[in-house]
Amino acid sequence: MHARFRGHVYHRHSHDTYSLGLTESGAQAFTCRGAGHVSTAGLVMAFNPDDPHDGHAATGTGFTYRMIHLAPALLTGLLADLTGTARGMPLFAEPVIADPALAAALRRLHRSLTGPASPLEQSERLAAVAALAARHVSGPRQDLPRAAPATGLTTWDQAAAADRIRAFLHDDAALEATLADVATAAGCSRFVAYRAFRDRYGLPPSEYQRLLRLRTARRALAGGAALADAAAASGFADQAHLTRWFRRCYGITPGAYRAACAQA
Repeated sequence: MHARFRGHVYHRHSHDTYSLGLTESGAQAFTCRGAGHVSTAGLVMAFNPDDPHDGHAATGTGFTYRMIHLAPALLTGLLADLTGTARGMPLFAEPVIADPALAAALRRLHRSLTGPASPLEQSERLAAVAALAARHVSGPRQDLPRAAPATGLTTWDQAAAADRIRAFLHDDAALEATLADVATAAGCSRFVAYRAFRDRYGLPPSEYQRLLRLRTARRALAGGAALADAAAASGFADQAHLTRWFRRCYGITPGAYRAACAQA
């Protein structure tokens, strides 16, 4: 959800999910766990499953916020992957969190879920949110590390895992892959797979995959394909999505590249 409210008042309710929200402007006031709280711009709201809460604008100017709801099994699975240990459900200790890194990660995840992004990029950003959120949980997971642990693999094993991921990403079947699929191909956890690939190739798997898609589109354009056809064939959401990334990486638009190839 991405919304701006001024006069709307949320009646007391709860969700069966973890709910992570980012206040972008203004201030939202709410009651949760028997106390009043206010989330202002840049702060994160963190509700546990079945946390009753309400909500309204704290000032007359209203507030704007983004909210993501995560199934409990999804978040607990990611945290188990992070620590290598499966335990009870984590609980956020406070409903309002001041953590700029988590706020930025939430914004990136929300944008990837609501805009053009590959499943791999979306799942990478979800994993990043989980790793940062782990710093703010208590209860069954109060021993979660403040930073991601070492991979636990030898240098050779990390390189081999990264190479397996690279081979997997070059397969057309990986166009809709998630980070879990990458981890399966690598033979290790999602966090270990991500770090091993990034350390060896200098890019997250999703960015490497995007470069492969750009190369596919570039070949199609050089062969005279229409922009919309090149975008579809290479796995971009649409022509505008391809144009944005083509210009960022190559400095010219796909149309200009196609025209230049036709004159060569």
